[in-house]
This record gives sequence, structure tokens and C-alpha cells, in this order.
Amino acid sequence: MEVIILAGGLGTRLRSVVSDVPKCMAPVGGKPFLWYLLEGLKRFDVERVILSVGYLREVIEQWIAEHASEYPFEFCFAVEEQPLGTGGGIRLAASKAAGPELVVLNGDTWFDADLGQLVEFRRQSGKPIAVALKPMCDFDRYGRVELAPDCTVSAFKEKQHCEAGLINGGIYALDRDSGIFGGLPEKFSFEKDVLEPRCAAGELCGLVQDGYFIDIGVPDDYARACSAPWLLLTGHDTLLLDRDGVINVLRPGDYVKTIDEFEWRPGIKDALREAASRFRRIFIVTNQRGVGRGVMSREALEGIHEWMTKEISASGGRIDGIYVCTAVSDSDPCRKPNRGLFDQILSDHPSVTPSRTLMVGDSPSDALFARNCHISFCLIE
Repeated sequence: MEVIILAGGLGTRLRSVVSDVPKCMAPVGGKPFLWYLLEGLKRFDVERVILSVGYLREVIEQWIAEHASEYPFEFCFAVEEQPLGTGGGIRLAASKAAGPELVVLNGDTWFDADLGQLVEFRRQSGKPIAVALKPMCDFDRYGRVELAPDCTVSAFKEKQHCEAGLINGGIYALDRDSGIFGGLPEKFSFEKDVLEPRCAAGELCGLVQDGYFIDIGVPDDYARACSAPWLLLTGHDTLLLDRDGVINVLRPGDYVKTIDEFEWRPGIKDALREAASRFRRIFIVTNQRGVGRGVMSREALEGIHEWMTKEISASGGRIDGIYVCTAVSDSDPCRKPNRGLFDQILSDHPSVTPSRTLMVGDSPSDALFARNCHISFCLIE
């Protein structure tokens, strides 16, 4: 599989928040957004990644030079000396490919779609282009896509409020040699000048994929990605979450002693609702030294946690268990970063495996805990 990542856009909508790097290099959880895209590609049999670059391309090129050895595929660049539009960028990048079959991704969009399935779907359809479609509810930022019973895309509708429908997820499988770029100028739009005419000719098919989707091209969604970067990671079925600083806002120099003092971290309820469908198990692992110091009672802590889990459940999320260490001493085996709480989880849930477990935290202690448990870690800031 050869993959094109479109990373040459000017990022004008995001420039008020991130102005010194290309959109695909916007920092999310201490990593450039591109890192998450490339990590996701590790799941598939990708041989080559072609980066279509232009604006501030030196930033991308330098990062790839420093990190290319971490990936099982080779990299090459298609450089837009002047903006070519989405279509011109794809055509230039496609000319760098070894074969005709290509997958195209947007460098500012995460869509957890099965790329192998999309490629095979296009082959079986006999059509030159297949697009991954995302079901969405209550939206007006995206145009709606209509799909015929035979999975042929029948129409692209203009942006307007829609209670439920399909949107273009920005991932395409295409046959470069099928003539889709014939007769087009140097600069053109892939959406307007390729997709719409192919749709009118019945030569575009759509595959519905209901994975996590986020477009960081606007400040609000960029902030949402930064609040839960762990949703951009794949390959895990067990999720561990620190509490203070992850579920609720930290109280510097103090503890959350009552429900009134509990302040939800922005976006966490929405993130946990999404996580409920992606992870088989979700646990909180938390140090609560305030109980050991006598600042609050164990009963008060359990009352907060009972209320918290009910609120999460009411929002569509879930917590499958809460593992707490109230010890004051750092030498206690259950106090993070020591691994005792994870050992309790492994004892209670023998099917949990470290290789498929992800820890989310906001501190060096959480990172060291993950390292001690030999599990993946994601930092939120």
C-alpha cells in the first residue's frame, strides 16, 4: 500500500491558534498531529508514505528526517513550489508512487477507517475512486453525501444543518491510471473537479466507516483533539486514566474533598463517551494521599467517585473500576509510579494484557507508572 498525506495547506483557519508550523505539525499531547497519522498507518501493510508539502515544508522534512527510522515504511516528498489545490497536490504526489493504487489522507484529519478494507472495496467495485464515509448527527459544517443501495455515491449536498447523514471522511482509495486527472489544469480542486464529475458519471463508490473522526483545521476541534489525544491512538483495548488533571481539574496544593470542589476537565465527558465504544475496559488509577493524611475520609472519597461515575454514565460513557491508593509513603507498592494498582487490575481481570493497555496521565509520575507496568502512555497537558 502506498499512502499520500496532503500536508501542504496554508492552515488559515487554524492560524489564530497555531501559526508557526504547518497544520499537520500542530502539537497535540506533546506530539505533532502527523505523528498520530503515521502511528495509525502502522496497522496496515504500508510500503511508502508520500508527503505532499508546501507551506513551511522544512518543518515537516526535518521532523521526518529525525523520526523516519521509527516507521516500517519509506518516505518521500512531493513539493508544491506554489499552491496546486487539493487535486494538483494529489496528482503531483501520485506521480511519485511506484504503482497505480493509492490511498489519500488529509494531513489535518484523523479518521479511524480500515484502509485495507477501503482498498479492497474499490477493487471489487471496479470504480476508479472509493471514499470513506463517516456517519454523523446534528452537523452543519460538512456537506452531506448520498449513497445508493449499491454503494455508488449518488450526490454531494451543500453544507446545511443535517440531523443525521453521511459526510466525506477525507480518505480515498484511487487508481492513478484510470484517467481521473485527464484534461485538468495544473491547479485544481479534487473535490470539485474530480469527485463531483465522477459522482455524476456513477464512477464513485462510498464505504461507510464509523471510526473516530476529528478535523483539527478549526480552533474548536483542535482544542478538542488536545483535550483527549489518546482517542487518536489505536491498538489498545484497555484504558487506564489518572483522575486529578485528567478527569477533573487539578486543585493546586489541595485535594478534591467534596462534590462541590469537583470541576470536570473540559471535553472529558465527550471523550469518555467516545472511549466507551472503543475500549473493552476503562479503569481509573489514582493516588489519593488526602485520605491517608486525614484531610478527607475514605467515605467522602467513595461518595465523590460514586457521583462521578453516575455523571459519566449519564453522558454515555462508563468507568469499569476505580483503583485507589491512599498511602502517604512513596514506598507503598500501590502508590504510583509503583505498579501495585496495575497488578491489582491484572489479578481482578486476567484477560487484560500490558501490550494492549494505554495509560493516560498528566504528570511524569504517570509516565513512570506506565513504564513500570510496560504499557503505552499518552500525556495530556
